[in-house]
Amino acid sequence: MDWNRKWVPGVGAVLLTLLSHMTSALEVPLDPKVLEGLPQPPTITLQSPKDYIFDPRENIVIHCEAKGKPQPSFSWTRNGTHFDVEKDSKVLMKPGSGTLVIDISGEKAEAYEGTYQCTAHNEHGTAVTNNIVIRQSRSPLWSKERNEAIMVQKGVSLVLQCRPPAGLPPPVIFWMDNNFQKLPLDKRVSQALNGDLYFSNVFPEDTRSDYICYARFPHTQTIQQKQPISVTVLDSSPEGERRPGFMLPLGTTSTKMVLKGETLELECIAEGLPTPDISWQKDGGELPSNRMSYHNFKKTLKISDVSEDDGGNYRCTATNNMGTVHHIIKVTVKAAPFWVSVPRNLILAPNETGMLTCRVNGEPKPRIDWFVNGVPIENTPEDPSRKVEDDTVILSNVQSGSSAVYQCNASNEFGYLLANAFVSVLAEPPRVLTPPNQVYQVITNNPALLHCASFGSPIPTITWFKDSQISIRNADPYVIHENGTLEINVAQPLNSGKYTCIAGNNLGIKENHVFLEVKEPTRILKQPEYKVVQRGMSAVFECKVKHDPSLIPTMTWLKDKGELPDDERFEVDADSLTIKDVTDEDEGTYTCIMNTTLDQDSASAMLTVVEKPDPPTDLELTDQTERSVQLTWTPGDENNSPIEKFVIQYEDLLHQPGVWTNLTEVPGSSTTAQLHLSPYVYYSFRVVAKNQVGYSEPSQSSRQYRTNPAAPDENPSGVQGVGTDPGNLVVSWTPLTGFQSNGPGLEYKVQWRQKDVEKEWSAHNVANISQWVVSGTPTYVPYEIKVQAFNDYGSGPEPEVVIGYSGEDLPLSAPESVQVMVHNSTLAEVHWEPVSTPSVRGKLQGYKVYYSRQRGLHETEEETDQEEQVLTFSGNRSEGRLPGLQPYSVYNLFIKVLNNKGEGPPSPSKTFETPEGVPGPPSFLNVINPGLESLTVEWGPPINNNGRLTGYTLKYQPVNNTSELGPVQVMTFLANETTITLSNLNSSMLYKFYLSAKTNKGSGPIITEEALTVMDTTVASRQVDIATQGWFIGLMCAIALLILVLLIVCFIKRNKGGKYPVKEKEDAHQDPEIQPMKEDDGTFGEYSDTEDHKPLKGSRTPSNGTVRRDESDDSLVDYGEGGDGQFNEDGSFIGQYSGKKEKDTHEGNESSEAPSPVNAMNSFV
Repeated sequence: MDWNRKWVPGVGAVLLTLLSHMTSALEVPLDPKVLEGLPQPPTITLQSPKDYIFDPRENIVIHCEAKGKPQPSFSWTRNGTHFDVEKDSKVLMKPGSGTLVIDISGEKAEAYEGTYQCTAHNEHGTAVTNNIVIRQSRSPLWSKERNEAIMVQKGVSLVLQCRPPAGLPPPVIFWMDNNFQKLPLDKRVSQALNGDLYFSNVFPEDTRSDYICYARFPHTQTIQQKQPISVTVLDSSPEGERRPGFMLPLGTTSTKMVLKGETLELECIAEGLPTPDISWQKDGGELPSNRMSYHNFKKTLKISDVSEDDGGNYRCTATNNMGTVHHIIKVTVKAAPFWVSVPRNLILAPNETGMLTCRVNGEPKPRIDWFVNGVPIENTPEDPSRKVEDDTVILSNVQSGSSAVYQCNASNEFGYLLANAFVSVLAEPPRVLTPPNQVYQVITNNPALLHCASFGSPIPTITWFKDSQISIRNADPYVIHENGTLEINVAQPLNSGKYTCIAGNNLGIKENHVFLEVKEPTRILKQPEYKVVQRGMSAVFECKVKHDPSLIPTMTWLKDKGELPDDERFEVDADSLTIKDVTDEDEGTYTCIMNTTLDQDSASAMLTVVEKPDPPTDLELTDQTERSVQLTWTPGDENNSPIEKFVIQYEDLLHQPGVWTNLTEVPGSSTTAQLHLSPYVYYSFRVVAKNQVGYSEPSQSSRQYRTNPAAPDENPSGVQGVGTDPGNLVVSWTPLTGFQSNGPGLEYKVQWRQKDVEKEWSAHNVANISQWVVSGTPTYVPYEIKVQAFNDYGSGPEPEVVIGYSGEDLPLSAPESVQVMVHNSTLAEVHWEPVSTPSVRGKLQGYKVYYSRQRGLHETEEETDQEEQVLTFSGNRSEGRLPGLQPYSVYNLFIKVLNNKGEGPPSPSKTFETPEGVPGPPSFLNVINPGLESLTVEWGPPINNNGRLTGYTLKYQPVNNTSELGPVQVMTFLANETTITLSNLNSSMLYKFYLSAKTNKGSGPIITEEALTVMDTTVASRQVDIATQGWFIGLMCAIALLILVLLIVCFIKRNKGGKYPVKEKEDAHQDPEIQPMKEDDGTFGEYSDTEDHKPLKGSRTPSNGTVRRDESDDSLVDYGEGGDGQFNEDGSFIGQYSGKKEKDTHEGNESSEAPSPVNAMNSFV
């Protein structure tokens, strides 16, 4: 091995990559059960850093740990030769490892300095560590020297050199005085990176004799001191102002080399007077703001984690008011070797092909050297299966027993890298490392990863199946990764189920089952909302969540990303957080987090606690004048709700002590107000602030401010003159307040005169009252009135003149020429001649018309207790309308004039008549006595005939089961008719009736009623249900034929002189189809007939709705002897039993409905 090359610290594995046609690298599993029994070449797991500086007071510990199967053995070299550990009693190797512990107590530590390297070996290969350089830390003393005292003129530059002894590692430099106080540094006096102290210019205060440089050595924690340096600054020939010049580095350009990844430190120190300022630029580029920093008052520029892009020219500029100077530092970036990719171990099966790659970079480009088991590859026996190509070793058709550890050494002038990577040749059947029957749970629309970790050599091929049947291909939505993991990009509920992975190679197969459950996502349906809550109230944040029912959720609330305060005021429910009695400390952001084992959702909302503003403070009065003052104040805390306005209030301590009145308002942004004042007021001011929550408490009162008295600024308001009785005039007003009085001795001067009659004003002065009564005035005449305020300091402004009127009296006259014009039966118009104005004796309010109904025109006597009606017509009217009159009536009316005092005398009565109108509705409408085919209708006359009643109109129509109306029948009646029986109606039918009364003017309102005829419960129902059925028609024909035969037999017997007992025949057969129906109860009975003859079924019944029975209902013989009754060929009757053929023939259509089989049968009954 080439020991002259540097070995870079750090443990790594050689990166193994394979060509597309080669076998992929096999990862060695970490499962101890798998590792047990597998052969493995050594792998270094722990080693000491390459550069190891030790403290001579402590033992030297050089680490070297490795793993392998079998367990590796360890050996060491020192300075390139074998180091026999067992022969040195001071050296101990820890059992089971290669770590050395060297006891240097009582020994010279220098004896163990050197370069060490550890080797780990077993039967499958050898791994080595880096070269570890062991050095002892040193803190040498300062060399003895005598420092000459320095004398320098004021304003010149100065450098105090430190030159510390070389230590290991280098010491930390700082300057102090004899009292161990650090010397103050600034942009004029600064310490360079090498420890020297630079003065851009010196001042007399820099004179001192104890400039001491100290060096602190980190490992030994010792401090060495340089001899003090004495500096005296002279002021005899001071240096004047000058442009900057660089003290460090010298000249206009310099160079700097830095390694990639390290920190670049550039330094510029300039002298000049005044002290120059330093600035930095990079030519042709920008300084990396995220990696750069300034130090030492911008004299040092540091750039961390240097890359190739940081190379270039850096310009430092020194500037003062005398000029500018530049220095360019040319920075080049070099690089020690660094890994491009991390090497790794390689496991191959027999006859497989693999590749080791050692990819590194650096500046200059590193050299690559390969070693096998610590031996240069060129010094090992030739192996035809191995081919080296620069940074790559290709292994072809490897065989059992060819396992080894390969070392890659990449080096350049700045360092090197060393990595071990073993090649292990194994033949192993597949093993599935993922636990069986593992259940994976994911949230819908998230990726699902189903693992199938396996081990085997050759590398097993992984195949997946779903539900043990469906083969899964590497296509959407499935992705099968190289390590066997099955990924479902966007899992859906249908992807749930059982999955089987099969690992197979040429030595066997192994399968494993896993299960996937796709769950519903957790979602916050109702998020907490921003709350603005008043202090002391409650705040409620809602957080309603939906989650998969199979997952157990946990709700957590946070305040400002931390836990909720431990306070009973905070109540957490299933879906809400309640904060009671909110305080200012409760402000913040509250977050609800719903966690399940698979996912979470969160939402936040802020709580702002507001309160009424704090009261303003520091009230101050300025700019004081007779009628104004400026008030200023300091606003109180607005308590999170902006102040909308300030209200300025005042207290009048002279007139209304204890009463605060609003004076003015200003916006919330103002803190001053110009206040307009009144005379003769003892003011005290306070300020109230208002925000959205409410009003603050009042501020403290301002100092008292008194204004001087003055004459009134205004006169009383609300002046009016109104007479309360005939012959007086009451003058009243709203008195001034004490605040408005402007001074003491407030009185009122009341003045009046009759308008347009008197020229001179009458006057009277009053005090402490608000009205004055003027007596002896004419009735209701206009007066001009004035009321003026005055006090001890003068009179108020000239008052306005107000018109008032003296007292009113009742009117003297009544309206004349009353005329009535009747427009129609309910409306009349009345006219009159207005009274004269003097007779009103007051303010005309209008006219009242009194009218009442005396009687109806069809009545002979007047009605008693008729209510008198009144209509008022406002203003100076001469006509009015009287609506709502009753037709066909006699009315009486009179009119009165009206003023504020009351009503005048009535006018002469006037009588008028209203013409006929339509009548009111009939008083009632009833339907009684419902029959099978008839109804009786009765009604009552209208309560108000409104004329001569001429009769009634009755309309009716049937209503079927679907509420459809049938044809309308109309009947009219005389006025004395109030009942009617309607016949020939349909049975079981609803009828609707409409009734109205009428006069000569027309018909009145209609009233309605509904009624139902009696239901035919037998034949009618059969007609509906079966009359149209074919079998029923045939049956009826047979029955008709049978009846015909029976009648023929009866006829023959009668001709022989005998009687045929029909009743007996019916009792014997009891055939319901041929039994006649009793009309009273709907049952079948004997044959019968009447004088008027029973109608055929299907025809209408008589109007009274009844059917009378004959006295005889025994047999056909009872209808007459030797009659004309005959039969047609079809067996039907062509005559009548009693010989009344003509009458029945002309009775209408009673038999017109007989064509149906039912009616045909009924015709025989």
